[in-house]
Amino acid sequence: MKIYADHAATSPISEAAKAEMIRCLDEQYGNPSSLHEWGRASALELAKFRQSIAEDIGAQPNEIYFTSGGSEADNQAILSAARIGAKKGRKRIITSDIEHHAVLHTVDKLAAEGFDVVKIPAGERGIVSVKDVEAALTDETALVTIMLANNEIGTIQPVKEIGELCRERRVLFHTDAVQAVGHIPVDVKELKADMLSFSAHKFGGPRGIGVLYCRRGVRLFPLIEGGAQENNKRAGTENLAAIAGMAAALHESVENLENSMKYTSELRDVLIEGLKKIPLAIINGDEKQRLPGNVNVCFPGIEGESLLLYLDARGIAASSGSACTSGSLDPSHVLLAIGLPHETAHGSLRLTIDDTNTREEAEYIIKNVAEVVEFLRSISPVWEKMQQAG
Repeated sequence: MKIYADHAATSPISEAAKAEMIRCLDEQYGNPSSLHEWGRASALELAKFRQSIAEDIGAQPNEIYFTSGGSEADNQAILSAARIGAKKGRKRIITSDIEHHAVLHTVDKLAAEGFDVVKIPAGERGIVSVKDVEAALTDETALVTIMLANNEIGTIQPVKEIGELCRERRVLFHTDAVQAVGHIPVDVKELKADMLSFSAHKFGGPRGIGVLYCRRGVRLFPLIEGGAQENNKRAGTENLAAIAGMAAALHESVENLENSMKYTSELRDVLIEGLKKIPLAIINGDEKQRLPGNVNVCFPGIEGESLLLYLDARGIAASSGSACTSGSLDPSHVLLAIGLPHETAHGSLRLTIDDTNTREEAEYIIKNVAEVVEFLRSISPVWEKMQQAG
């Protein structure tokens, strides 16, 4: 049996997205900036896709900016807000300690340049407190950036409440919604987000394309200089076929969202309950306030990398944390932030599923994880010491 349980890293492209991309590649090969018939036809298609994406997240078309993905969108949002704040003498940036590295590395860079960066602890449940954000706000705050849903442990943050707080205090608010869009309801107006980032390949679209939503009236600065594309905010000829695939995948995901969430969350809970039966298993993050398809668990006494390799040999694709840091030997910063010791955080497993996975697959995963964990512990000197210590 072959089971793909790493959808948070990237998702298989949907048939709807694939068909729309092929149509676009065949029919709409003109440059949207060109004045001739082919260019005008591509420009009309581009406008149609922008409109569709805007409607699916509750935005206006002129608030949608196409990027290469979530990381670029995060960078542009944060650096733009920092530039605006610096001009007003505001150099405080508030974020959390469990953000994606696209956010953390960007704010760390700003800290080295003299910005006052405050990282709110998410605590053992992996959920940021609104009160902690409020306590950190000052008149010098340029930006609050808190993710909508965590990419490793799947916890959903109180972004709506944080957005309302920031709107009241007239502080710019950005949320990294890369793991949320297409999986839970996302409406930028309800969230009171000034800026929001997402990436197509997390919900059945192609890689290399994403969106930065920027509320009308909020100033945005380009990261890439050149042409006048994206209202002078992102130079470079638009990747029309990729945008077409993203629009199709997003609309399909939003249309099926209610049924998909119900099915996937039920399957997630089957996995959680099954894996909890393994001795000393630790479910990371709040068990209910999390993404429908996310399961993150630690097994003390083993190495997560070994677990992944043995599962791969049994036909199960999973991860031990963020795919963006899979080459690192360090334990997950998210797991350390929620209070796990280094040796425990090393034994983590992230399973991320969607509505294409089945109950049979979930049972297969539970059975094989239990067998592999038992085997790895039988040859682990760390586990032996733990048993001796009682």
